[in-house]
Amino acid sequence: MSMNEQPAVNPGAKLVGVVHPFDVAGLAQWMNSHVPGFQGDAAALTVEQFQGGQSNPTYRVSCNSGTCYILRRKPPGKLLPSAHAIDREYRVMQALAGTDVPVPKMYGLCEDPEVIGTAFYLMEYISGRILWDPALPGMAPAERAAHYDEINRVIAALHSVDYQAVGLGDFGKTGQYVERQVARWAKNYLATSEAPRIAAMDKLIDWLPRHLPTGDETSIAHGDFRLDNLMWHPSEPRVLAVLDWELSTLGHPLSDFAYLMMAWRLPADVFRGMGGEDFAALGIPTEAEFIHSYCLRTGRDNIPGYEYYLIFNMFRIAAILHGVWARGLQGNASSDDAVVMGRKAEQIADIAWACAQQQGD
Repeated sequence: MSMNEQPAVNPGAKLVGVVHPFDVAGLAQWMNSHVPGFQGDAAALTVEQFQGGQSNPTYRVSCNSGTCYILRRKPPGKLLPSAHAIDREYRVMQALAGTDVPVPKMYGLCEDPEVIGTAFYLMEYISGRILWDPALPGMAPAERAAHYDEINRVIAALHSVDYQAVGLGDFGKTGQYVERQVARWAKNYLATSEAPRIAAMDKLIDWLPRHLPTGDETSIAHGDFRLDNLMWHPSEPRVLAVLDWELSTLGHPLSDFAYLMMAWRLPADVFRGMGGEDFAALGIPTEAEFIHSYCLRTGRDNIPGYEYYLIFNMFRIAAILHGVWARGLQGNASSDDAVVMGRKAEQIADIAWACAQQQGD
């Protein structure tokens, strides 16, 4: 949910012509019944699609009254039954309304493909900032500190939600999340024969199952909680909405937290990181300081197994990028820089294996 330079668009994303068209008349008819205050037909709506890598096409729907909405839908065509589960995105954001986790207001989920051509949901359009560089260039140190304190507050709030109480008790399997994820991503990596094998990945596949942390927890896990999935107030260090819940499930909160913490270890040229930066000069908390704040907010003394969760998340990202690399080599990747991105799998796997070696055997 990005923006170009149009004032009404969230900075950081870009609206383009509609790449995946749908039945706007059907949407207008549905909105008449489901969106309070809306009355009109297709002529009352302007539809623009956001450019980007979302697997679920995303649109800004503007009414002639000036009100805007966000529509996310399944892509057209034949899909795997479990893929593009927009109902899960809708459900988790609807469940979090009223908690301390900022989410957009949901207007409705339509699972009838006859209405616009595929299942979709409609939610509030929030105008604000999307920040892309974790080092937050252009800000004063005090501003950076305030933004990172807010990130800490939001992820701690998410992991503190009673998932049973908000109706998400069946949102995923409980227990052994990390063990299941290690097995899943190892299987995916080993099944990807089109890209070269990576020595560090093969070592991690042996190391990770043998060093699983003791103890288990379950919370709502976002699955992709990072800076550029947060919508910020236009001028204040305040998150207005956590976006892109496509990978959300019931999972281990510390694994979800460690995914965010990769930014402190990985350099900017490797993967959306700020490893090697002078945090004190920037005003950004160090890794240890950010962990301490999270522990205070979630009632923990420390994070046992923290390094393991960090290593696992690097392994997971490397496995994903290895798949991107393979698709690039096959010539059918969605992005021109797939091969370049895929090679980063080697760098991340090497960093993960170096961290693992420091943990001993």
